[in-house]
Amino acid sequence: MLESIPMSSALFYSLIGGILPALFWLWFWTREDKLHPEPRSRLLLTFIAGMIAVPLVYFPQRWTYEYFGTINTSLLLAWAVIEELAKYIVVGFAALRSRDYDEPIDAMTYLITGALGFAALENTLFILNPFLAGETMQTIFAQGNMRFIGASLLHVVTAAVLGYCIGREFYRPTIEKNLWRIFGLSLAIALHTLFNVFIIYGNGSKTFLVFSCVWIAGIIVLLLFEKIKQIKANN
Repeated sequence: MLESIPMSSALFYSLIGGILPALFWLWFWTREDKLHPEPRSRLLLTFIAGMIAVPLVYFPQRWTYEYFGTINTSLLLAWAVIEELAKYIVVGFAALRSRDYDEPIDAMTYLITGALGFAALENTLFILNPFLAGETMQTIFAQGNMRFIGASLLHVVTAAVLGYCIGREFYRPTIEKNLWRIFGLSLAIALHTLFNVFIIYGNGSKTFLVFSCVWIAGIIVLLLFEKIKQIKANN
């Protein structure tokens, strides 16, 4: 076991392990919007808004855990609803109501950015706990890789699905926009819940399968980006 390290050092290494991978993903996904890149100030605001969503979900998730009293499918569904709603709401305030949201692809870009902000702080806290508990560097490194490979990409996938559903109705009447937002949010919640269910109830035996499915979903996200780029306003 490692000797305990100063709080400042543990926090520094946790921030590096949590934020740098999220910034890599942010760089990767924002490259999909090369023709009309979003203002960096708006992306930064959206990324920070995603981070703010982490403490916002803490108390609702704790209350639901106290209500159900144990880890079960209903609790995992409730947690997914809370997280996906929180990410959607903060991104809505930070970007989707701004003048910078001016084309269909922007919905995917901003929702993914907010999701990565959420993942960055979530991963930082996830890595910080074993540091403070004195876990070995190998364990901490392995856990950080698992978050980078699986959980972070899951947030990207669910955000992209919702963003695509919103963006595809960019030029449509309000009622159609709202219906597709509800559908996209429901789909994101379902995917998030399934991921958690298979990870927890599989006891690690299905981890490779689940992460493989998430990576396949990541490839589908790339295809969704290409598809949404083709959406044009009707004459």
